[in-house]
Amino acid sequence: MRLSTRGRFAITAMIDLALRESGQPVPLQEIALRHRISLSYLEQVFAKLRHAGLVESTRGPGGGYSLGFRGDRITVADIICAIEDAESPGRDTSKSAHDMTRDLWAALQSTVLAHMRTITLHSLAQEQQAKGFAVKESKVPKKGVLTKRKPEAARAHVPNSVFALGQALPLKA
Repeated sequence: MRLSTRGRFAITAMIDLALRESGQPVPLQEIALRHRISLSYLEQVFAKLRHAGLVESTRGPGGGYSLGFRGDRITVADIICAIEDAESPGRDTSKSAHDMTRDLWAALQSTVLAHMRTITLHSLAQEQQAKGFAVKESKVPKKGVLTKRKPEAARAHVPNSVFALGQALPLKA
C-alpha cells in the first residue's frame, strides 16, 4: 500500500461527500472547484471509488456522486485500498537491502492499515464540522427546463405589417 497524493485527494473528496450526505448528489465539478483539484484527475479517482462501491453516480441534470453506503461504515483504509494500486512483490531471489528490511516494512504497513481501519469517514466529517465548517447549499440548476413567457397583450390600432405601416404614416409632399 502506498500513501500518495491521489489517496489524499480521494479522502478529501470523500469527506466533502460525507458533509453533503443528506442533500442532492454532488457534481464532480463542484468538488474540483472547492478543493482546487483537476476535474479529469477527480474523474479517474471516482471511477476507482465507484468500482469499489464506495460512491454511487447519478446521471443527468442534478446528477453527481453520493456515498455508496453510510459514512460511518466507510473507513480511510477502504478509500486508500480502492485508490492505490496493489504493489506486486518482486521475485528476485538475491539478498538485497530490501529483503533485509521486508519484515520491518510489512509490520509497519499492517500497523498503519490497522489504524486506518479505525478512522471512519463520518468521524472525519464530524471533525470538520467541529472546526466550524458549514456546508453551503448550492441551488439545483433546472437544466433543460424553460420558463414559459407571458404573452403580450395585443395592441389595438397598431400596424401589423410594413405595408400597413406605410399607409398609416402621413405622406410628405
